[in-house]
Amino acid sequence: MNNNTQNPIIQLKEELIPLIKTVVQDEVKSNIEEFMRQSELRAKELSLIERIIRVEEELKSLKEVEKARFEAIESRFESMEKRFTSLQWFIGIGFAIISILIAVFGLFIGKV
Repeated sequence: MNNNTQNPIIQLKEELIPLIKTVVQDEVKSNIEEFMRQSELRAKELSLIERIIRVEEELKSLKEVEKARFEAIESRFESMEKRFTSLQWFIGIGFAIISILIAVFGLFIGKV
């Protein structure tokens, strides 16, 4: 009897083991594929985040360069404004002196 009861168990083992192997292999394969897909998505997300960070850093440096350029242009305009102001005063004083000289010579020529 012992031999008869073991025989169906052995037969059941022989039938179930390949079935279990295929099921387990399919499950493991699908789980690994899903894990790989998720890993690839995460890698893409990290790559995008790194690129975004690099772009933000570059924009920040460009803003700093732009700010420095505008400050340089502003200082040039201020120096030009000072030059024009001094030139304006020089021209005004020149016209005043010429006007005074014309008036003085006009008085002297008128008396002679």
